[in-house]
Amino acid sequence: MNIPGLITGSRAEGDIVARSLVNHSTEEGFSAQAIDGSKLIIGVTTLVPASDGEVFDIIRSGLALVSYGADVALGDPLTANADGFAVPAAAGDWFIGYAEVPGTEGDIGSVWINPGQLAATTP
Repeated sequence: MNIPGLITGSRAEGDIVARSLVNHSTEEGFSAQAIDGSKLIIGVTTLVPASDGEVFDIIRSGLALVSYGADVALGDPLTANADGFAVPAAAGDWFIGYAEVPGTEGDIGSVWINPGQLAATTP
């Protein structure tokens, strides 16, 4: 399901893949491909990819189509893998939101954008 809410523009720091997860860059006005759950994930890219320095759109709220990078169950909190694709989050990970549909690696799924961070496990 794709019912985007707020969509903002940003410049790409590095190449940005379509329907992937992104986070803030170190430079104001730029965003980078998310590569794991170690930083706040700010949104999902649209179907248009971007090369370094190009302007691209980021879906920041609502429901967004996203590429799955692993098996995903309905309701899984989703974070990024090394390619920027949505995968189930683990303890301590930042996540973009929750899976609206189940799927497997390579599927185009849907995420309800509601960013947060999972609690870390205690030793």
